[in-house]
Amino acid sequence: MQTIWFILVGIMITAYVVLDGFDIGAGIIHLFVARTEQERRLVLRSIGPVWDGNEVWLIAGGGTLYFAFPLLYASAFSGFYLPLIILLWLLIIRGIGIEFRMHISTTVWRGLFDGFFALASILLALFYGAALANVLRGVPLQRDGYFFEPLWTDWRVGPQPGILDWYTLMGGFTALVALTVHGAAWVALKTPGELSIRARKLALRLFPLLALLTVASLVATVAARPAVLDNFTSHVPALIIPVCVTGALAVLFASLRQGRERRAFISSAVYLTAMMAGAAVSVYPALLPAIGDPAASITIYNASAGPHALGVGLIWWSFGMLLAIAYVVFVYRLFRGKVSDAHS
Repeated sequence: MQTIWFILVGIMITAYVVLDGFDIGAGIIHLFVARTEQERRLVLRSIGPVWDGNEVWLIAGGGTLYFAFPLLYASAFSGFYLPLIILLWLLIIRGIGIEFRMHISTTVWRGLFDGFFALASILLALFYGAALANVLRGVPLQRDGYFFEPLWTDWRVGPQPGILDWYTLMGGFTALVALTVHGAAWVALKTPGELSIRARKLALRLFPLLALLTVASLVATVAARPAVLDNFTSHVPALIIPVCVTGALAVLFASLRQGRERRAFISSAVYLTAMMAGAAVSVYPALLPAIGDPAASITIYNASAGPHALGVGLIWWSFGMLLAIAYVVFVYRLFRGKVSDAHS
């Protein structure tokens, strides 16, 4: 049952990365690809009906994590208190940037809110990537389940690391480039004309950097924590994940060159899904690995709720998830096709 909930939490977090990932990516690129006020409105309209719904997956994933693995929730939220507060403010600022620019017609204010949207999106991508890298690298957990990390120390991976070091920064930049490409593929899919072409060309220009960072991040992860390969060497089916990553990158590159926007976006989503799956497999059964003392790691076994709670929760979670999936399908079908500026 613990493994089932590990998979379910992973699915919900991956859904957030894929869905809100293109919202974040659109925010990162909108000041670069949109050259007029009309084009900026088009970028915002490309995410307008779905961005706040996509963020619900983060809340749902956090709630599921709290229900299924309360010890992890308590430990992570105390040890990562500072970066989590920073992430909360970035989410607020991004929401302000999206919503307020539509209600104030002054050029200066719109420029300010566009800057909020772009800057918050960039920093969110960096912090999300650094957060995942912290989990993969491990944290200085104590036997009582608590730990503390300063924002940075000496920038090296060691027994007393900071939240930011050379490895977590690489994770942050990898996430930044990946979500930028993902957002550009979405904007290319959803917007018409020259704006779509510029977004696709931006994604194509960033592709070599994405491929390079993907390989470099794998090498860096093995260097920072060699145990991440254990599950891949002991469970042969897990090797399908790097194959999926490689295949998704190849299809993404070909699709961007050919101008096949839908296939490019889907392959980008597959790439992100495979990367998240690889991260999950590399730490399983740990939820938060400990540096220096593996016995102090928080795992799916010592952090889970009771068997009865997990069993009953699975029933109610299934009902809620069916409703969520139905809502997502309905909204995206209603929102299919390219956006227009006809009603501005």
